[in-house]
Amino acid sequence: MEIVEPVYVLEGAGVLLRRSIATATLDYVDPFLLFDHFGSENPGDYVLGFPMHPHRGIETVTYILNGHVDHKDSMGNAGTIGRGDIQWMTSGSGILHEEMPKEPEEGILEGFQLWVNLPKRLKMTEPRYRGVESSEIPTIEHDDGAVIKVIAGNYEGVEGAVTDIYADPTYLDIHIPANSFLEIPVKEDQSVLAYVFEGEGIFGNFETNKTQDGTGIEATKMLIFGEGNIIRVYAENKPVRFLLIAGKPLNEPVARYGPFVMNTEEEIEQAIRDLQNNTFVK
Repeated sequence: MEIVEPVYVLEGAGVLLRRSIATATLDYVDPFLLFDHFGSENPGDYVLGFPMHPHRGIETVTYILNGHVDHKDSMGNAGTIGRGDIQWMTSGSGILHEEMPKEPEEGILEGFQLWVNLPKRLKMTEPRYRGVESSEIPTIEHDDGAVIKVIAGNYEGVEGAVTDIYADPTYLDIHIPANSFLEIPVKEDQSVLAYVFEGEGIFGNFETNKTQDGTGIEATKMLIFGEGNIIRVYAENKPVRFLLIAGKPLNEPVARYGPFVMNTEEEIEQAIRDLQNNTFVK
C-alpha cells in the first residue's frame, strides 16, 4: 500500500486545491489521470473558478460535498450542481466547458474531480454529459452506522447512479463510525484507490483482531492499494470518511498536455491545431 500526500496547486483562474494524482511524483494510476480535492472557507480560494476551457480524450467526474457550482458547455448544457450532486462528462473528440463556483451564504465549498482515461478506440467518440442529483445516488446503511453511497459500480448488489462511464469504475463514498469495522471487496485486476478526507482509520488487509497489522491514516491522504481482493478498514477512536475508487487499467500509451490526454504526441499536436483553427468542437 502506497500513501500519497496531496500537494497544493493553483488551477483555473486561481483555484487553490489539493492534488493527489497528476503531480511531479505521481503522474497517473491507470486508468485514473487526475484527482483533485477542492475546499475552503475562504471564497478567495475558489470564486474565480474554471472559465471556459477544452478537454479531449477523457471523462471527468465532479462530486460536490458542499456548496454550488454553475456550469455550461459547448453542447448547450447548463445548470448548477449542489451538495451531493455529480457531474459526469465524456469529453471524447472535444468539448469546451466552464465550472464557476458560487460563493456560499454559509459553510464552505468542497468537492472532488476525477479524470478517467478513455481507451484509444473511444478517444474521438462523441462528447456526452450527464448530471446526477444527490437523491439519485443509492445509500446503504449498516446496523453499526456505516453509510456507503454508491456513486458508480456495484456494492452489496446495489448499482451506482452513474452506470455508463466507459472504464466501468467503482466510486463509493464511505463513512464508518468510531469503533466500527468494514470489509470492502474489490476486483484483483483493478487499480484501487482510497482518499481519506475526514477523520482517521486503520487500513490494510488485517484480521479483525489484528489491527496492529494495518496502517493508521489521517485525513487528507490518498492510498494506492496493491494486489488483493479485500480492503479492511477500522475506525478506532474517531469516525472516518473516504472515497473508494477502482477501475481496470487500459495498459495503453498515455500522452498528455494540460486538458488533452491522447495516446501519441502527434494526437496532442492535432488537438492544439484544432483548438487554434476553431475546429476543436463540432
